[in-house]
Amino acid sequence: MTRDLLARFLALALVVLMLLTGHPDVAIAELQQPGGTFEVAVVEHLRVKVPAEARSAWLEAERGSWEPWLEKQQGYLGRDLLWDPEREEGTLLIRWASREQWKAIPLEEVEAVQERFEQLARQATGSRQGNPFPLVFEGELQPAA
Repeated sequence: MTRDLLARFLALALVVLMLLTGHPDVAIAELQQPGGTFEVAVVEHLRVKVPAEARSAWLEAERGSWEPWLEKQQGYLGRDLLWDPEREEGTLLIRWASREQWKAIPLEEVEAVQERFEQLARQATGSRQGNPFPLVFEGELQPAA
């Protein structure tokens, strides 16, 4: 096993362990809802193409667009931004109090924030058009039990 492959495996194992054990930085905890029922938190899982030379531009664009917008959303619990140097991909793990709160956000709002992100990303990378950090995967994670 090469050193890079081992490091990648260990990083992935750590993220999975944090998700399964309810680590406070990647909380998947049960939250009390009105009426005494419990809703299990969900994690939005995204991967975007982020070349090594553009990593700081990606983070800058995230801080100027998605970060402040997400902090105002009902049900938003926090997020982690991770970078895979081998694949040159960014992984975003966005924690929500419930799937319903996450999915209730109007598509028009998401599209407006995405446009702001792309504008900032183009400015930071010197790109003239398009999204310098295209989405390569979109999914969601939920507790196994």
